[in-house]
Amino acid sequence: MIEEKKNSTRRVIGEVLNYKWMVNNTSFFLFLAVLAVLYIANGHMADNRIRKISETSRQLKDLQYEYKTLKSEVMFKSRESEMVKAAEPLGLAMDTIAPYRIKKLSTKNN
Repeated sequence: MIEEKKNSTRRVIGEVLNYKWMVNNTSFFLFLAVLAVLYIANGHMADNRIRKISETSRQLKDLQYEYKTLKSEVMFKSRESEMVKAAEPLGLAMDTIAPYRIKKLSTKNN
């Protein structure tokens, strides 16, 4: 009984791994190999794309922080008191007299 099971198992394996069967299905095996290579390549490309996206988002955050820092510096330096401090070494001072308004006299020709 045990010998019959071994023989039947060997027969099934022998039929499956028959040379003629393998030659007939060579194109299918090549197709499966190409699919496996494409699957692996797709995984590598996805990993690389994820790395690039995370690097780009990190650079974007850095640029946003730099923008906010520069914007706050410009806002600070454009205040009137800071402008006066920056103009003092040049010999410029704030004018205490209000500006004059110049009006154009209208001339009517009859």
